[in-house]
Amino acid sequence: MTEPVQKSLIRMMDFCTQKQKVLSRNIANIGTENYQREDVKFSDMLSGNASSLLKTTNPKHFPMHDSSEAENKFEITRDESKDLASGVNNVDIDTEMAEMAENTLKYKFASKKIGDYFKLMQEVIKNGSGH
Repeated sequence: MTEPVQKSLIRMMDFCTQKQKVLSRNIANIGTENYQREDVKFSDMLSGNASSLLKTTNPKHFPMHDSSEAENKFEITRDESKDLASGVNNVDIDTEMAEMAENTLKYKFASKKIGDYFKLMQEVIKNGSGH
């Protein structure tokens, strides 16, 4: 596993952690009058790693961004829709629960891949790499 892949998986775990907090807050406020549901932008998660994942031969081919400034920061947005899905605000419990299930799967995937990598490294250190 290359370093950019590792960083992407760790960043995905950070994103999923933030997303879980936002989803939990939405669910906790389902009965709060005038509460506006929140979300985390997925595109922000990808933009931080784009420069480390893409290799170019010419800087004019694709604009490169410095990911250090955006590290572990995700933009939380408010849903401004006036649809009263719950009767008192725009939080729809079915949507929130579905997003929570999807988010959990993404987190488990990333953590399993990272865990497998470190198990492999532990095995190489323990048994050596030569035959």
